[in-house]
Amino acid sequence: MAEQGTRIADTAGGVTDEVWDKAAEHYPEDELAALVSLISLINALNRFNVMTRQPAGDYQPGQHG
Repeated sequence: MAEQGTRIADTAGGVTDEVWDKAAEHYPEDELAALVSLISLINALNRFNVMTRQPAGDYQPGQHG
């Protein structure tokens, strides 16, 4: 679901019914809505990092404290 929801150029139609139905088998409606929200937020933050050329994954625990 995350892959289809974030790779817009590859999946012009968005998430397929098959993928949506499979996710819906595992999550009730409120949790599915939360999952979609989190996928969208993570995608937005990743795109922000790409646009500002901020590398992801270089955080070291305790580096700011």
